[in-house]
Amino acid sequence: MKLMRKMLGLLVCLGALGGVSGAWAAGDSKSAPQDLFLKGDAKCTSCHDEADAPGVLHLGKTKHGTRSDSRNPTCTSCHGESERHIKTAESGKKDQLVAPDVTFGAKSKSSAEARDGACVTCHQDGAKRMFWKGSQHQARDVVCSSCHKVHTAQDAVRDKRTQPEVCYTCHKEQRALAEKPSHHPVPEGKMTCSSCHNPHGSAGVKSLIKDTVIATCYTCHAEKRGPFIHSHQPVTDDCSNCHNPHGTTADALLKTRPPFLCLGCHDPSSHPGNVPGIASRVDMSKNAGGTVLNATTPIDNINSSGVVGKTQGMSCMNCHTDIHGSNNPMNSTRAMRFWR
Repeated sequence: MKLMRKMLGLLVCLGALGGVSGAWAAGDSKSAPQDLFLKGDAKCTSCHDEADAPGVLHLGKTKHGTRSDSRNPTCTSCHGESERHIKTAESGKKDQLVAPDVTFGAKSKSSAEARDGACVTCHQDGAKRMFWKGSQHQARDVVCSSCHKVHTAQDAVRDKRTQPEVCYTCHKEQRALAEKPSHHPVPEGKMTCSSCHNPHGSAGVKSLIKDTVIATCYTCHAEKRGPFIHSHQPVTDDCSNCHNPHGTTADALLKTRPPFLCLGCHDPSSHPGNVPGIASRVDMSKNAGGTVLNATTPIDNINSSGVVGKTQGMSCMNCHTDIHGSNNPMNSTRAMRFWR
């Protein structure tokens, strides 16, 4: 019985001590706010919550808010210590509130260098960002936060379906071209702007992902690479000589429909059968139908089969099907270049 009384008294003492320690803990929690998801974030989250724009606590749903990743920054890593901001916030006088040292909103007064520095401090390695300094975006004071949203679980610019709308904010001409009948499948969500361009800069022109236009195009259109015995020089030079990659009204993204596109480089006066009503010497004495052809034969009367007939409005690709290059030995003759 005495032993039971001693044990009961001990339990009562322990319970009392637990209550005191709990009260102390409660008092400490009131005096010292606890961090929510990042070390030291209580300095900010004691005032800011998910209702604040841009939703400070939403950062906990992103990679930046992963507690287990020791590389992650804190609030002050990006916004600075912001002591004046904290003091004015504690005063309760909203009309005297001072902004944090570095802000990223549309009305931010922080310099482009300060805003970019918060990101580049960590995100500066790798081929995707090594050309940021000196890139077209950086030179025009387009900062990281102009495209990226940090305090959100879904960054629109990193989603293939929503990225074009972010780019179209500035590149309005490309939005109009993408709506034309012939276009890359960007509106359909099968590819996006970063499929061809690196917005962080590159060694090539127009911030392309490869060093040249043709190398960028060959990442998808490998069948046009060759090598061919007979190469079409505009093709080996620059695909955009004939194509507008953002969209056109002509088929296959051509800048204008054939034969007018081809006539931009090829003189029609020396070509058999190009322009209606113009006579020219042909390489064959007879066509497939047995009709004698000579320098006086109107070339608009020679069709693709060699039979006399109208060819007005026909495309050059009716005959020259392998326009990107060919391995056909017949292409050694001028009249049959780039045929099947």
